Amino acid sequence: QVQLVESGGGLVQPGGSLRLSCAASGSIFSINAMGWYRQAPGKQRELVAHISSGGTTNYADSVKGRFTISRDNGKNTVYLQMNSLKPEDTAVYYCKAEVGLQVGLYDYWGQGTQVTVSS
Repeated sequence: QVQLVESGGGLVQPGGSLRLSCAASGSIFSINAMGWYRQAPGKQRELVAHISSGGTTNYADSVKGRFTISRDNGKNTVYLQMNSLKPEDTAVYYCKAEVGLQVGLYDYWGQGTQVTVSS
């Protein structure tokens, strides 16, 4: 059973910072690409940041220069450092991992963590 457990969400003021973590556990053979997505009420889920197994990163234009995605392969964990937060960053943030199992390669999602940016 593979689980992605997210943490680090919460309420912050505009201009503040949060660091999200997502740790994978279970019978995992390998983890390839990992990413962060977000979904605001009434909107579709969108890609925020992506990091490949080799460390190549991609970001949505709306977060470039403010967010940083990183990973610790030894801990099977991906992070999202969010700085200079804006009210429009308010959303539920989900992590995703491409997980290699004995039976094949599958995408797994975290449960989501709420990020609210408000004064």
